[in-house]
Amino acid sequence: MSRIGNRILTIPDGVEVKIEGNKVITTGPKGTLEFLFKKDNVDVKVEDGKISVTRKNELKVSKQLHGTTNSVISNMLIGVSEGYSRELETNGVGYKFQLQGNKVVIHAGYSHTVELDIPAGIKVTMPEKSVTELTISGFDKQAVSEFAANIRKVRKPEPYKGKGIKFKEERIRRKEGKKAA
Repeated sequence: MSRIGNRILTIPDGVEVKIEGNKVITTGPKGTLEFLFKKDNVDVKVEDGKISVTRKNELKVSKQLHGTTNSVISNMLIGVSEGYSRELETNGVGYKFQLQGNKVVIHAGYSHTVELDIPAGIKVTMPEKSVTELTISGFDKQAVSEFAANIRKVRKPEPYKGKGIKFKEERIRRKEGKKAA
C-alpha cells in the first residue's frame, strides 16, 4: 500500500488544476506546469479543491506510479504557488561564479572557465559583494534541481580540503590526509 499515493492533495489559493485526458495542467501565480500520467495505471480526480490519485489495478507498475504521480502533482502545486530555489557555494582559492547575460560562468580551478546556459523558466541570482554564492530559483522543481546539479557537477567537493562547488545545506564528510612518518 502506498502511503504517499493515498495522500489527498489540497489545491492552494490562486492555483487552478485541469485534467485533460492523461494530462494534469496546473496554473498559478508563478507559471504553468504540465504532467502526463499513465491513464492505464492511475486515475487523477479533482473534487472540491482536492486532488486524489487512485490505482486502477494491482499491477506492480501501477503501484510504482501511484506514489510517483501523487508526488509529482504535489511538487507542481508548490512550484506554481511558491516556487523552488537551490543555493550553491564555492570553496577554494580562485573559485567563483559570474553572471554574463544568459550564462553562468564558473571559475573552478581549471585552466579554462566553464560556461553554462541558463534554461528557460529559471532565474539565477547572486548576493551583492559575493562571488562564491549562487541562488537558482524557478517554479519547476525538476528543472531547478537539474540545473543546480549540473553546476555542482563542474567541480564536486573533494573530501580532504573541501574544495569545490556544493549545495549550501550540504555537509561534506571530511577525510584525514596522509600522516608524515
